[in-house]
Amino acid sequence: MEIDELLTKRPVLVTGGAGFIGSHLVDALMRSEVEVHVLDNLSSGNLENIKPWLKHPKFKFMRGDLLNPADVIKAVKGVGAVFHLAANPEVRLSSISPEVHFEQNLLATYNLLESIRKESGIEYVVFTSSSTVYGDASKIPTPEDYSPLEPISVYGASKLASESLICAYAHNYGFNAIIYRLANVIGTRSRHGVIYDFVRKIRENPQKLEILGDGTQSKSYLYVDDCIEGIILGYRSQRARLEVYNLGSSDWVSVATIARIVVEEMGLKDVSLQFTGGVEGGRGWKGDVKYMLLDTKKIRSLGWRPKLNSVEAVRKTVREILRESQ
Repeated sequence: MEIDELLTKRPVLVTGGAGFIGSHLVDALMRSEVEVHVLDNLSSGNLENIKPWLKHPKFKFMRGDLLNPADVIKAVKGVGAVFHLAANPEVRLSSISPEVHFEQNLLATYNLLESIRKESGIEYVVFTSSSTVYGDASKIPTPEDYSPLEPISVYGASKLASESLICAYAHNYGFNAIIYRLANVIGTRSRHGVIYDFVRKIRENPQKLEILGDGTQSKSYLYVDDCIEGIILGYRSQRARLEVYNLGSSDWVSVATIARIVVEEMGLKDVSLQFTGGVEGGRGWKGDVKYMLLDTKKIRSLGWRPKLNSVEAVRKTVREILRESQ
């Protein structure tokens, strides 16, 4: 995977670089001999994810919080590009603790942008947004220019608001921005989401598996390695001040199918699948987008193709979670 000259002439900052997707991005950048700085408060990230690089001369880890402006100012010093992946990823928190997503997603992004504005020399900001910004889209697959954008969770709203801030700062303060609206990214090191939850529940009770919703919820799942390749390719191919890309597989899979794959991979047969029925037409929880499939023609036009479809990504992830938790 080639990395262009900009990423090798100055250090790169990865916020949330000890987390799930962030640590995989760090791996790709470090293997390409980029100097990488990571800012992470370790609330959901883990130093084990970046352990191979902790003593590397081109790697620097800073334990700090985007809600602390002093930490952010220190982190952006001297870097040429910022990959902003830090966020609270638990969508379900939206209906219980909306302040968490406001603070850890939106306010954190504002603090980062303010520090970037004050630090000269930062040319690129890359942001991982979410498919949840589309809400219950009436057009599926959903393209980047779909409107109106009506997120139905505070998580989705915080991501969309962050996109807007990044757009405004890019146009006003002279840096380039790339926004990725991600499908459900899964794979090794993941410690949240439906697959992880199913494995945990079955280990607690091998006789039954509670499934939130009616089981027909269907979404696109993207393996993390394919996600990282898309992020870097989009960065290297940027043509405009602001670019927005959907990143996801070209198919989707239902929650019920995921449950059956988990049961099968765990070598079990008589597990009773118990659907809660959910809320508002079978959603898993209030604010859960029931159907999500992204139109990825734009990123595919650059030559990107995911190696795994949704079912293959799910099956591989189940095996990795089982192996990692042995």
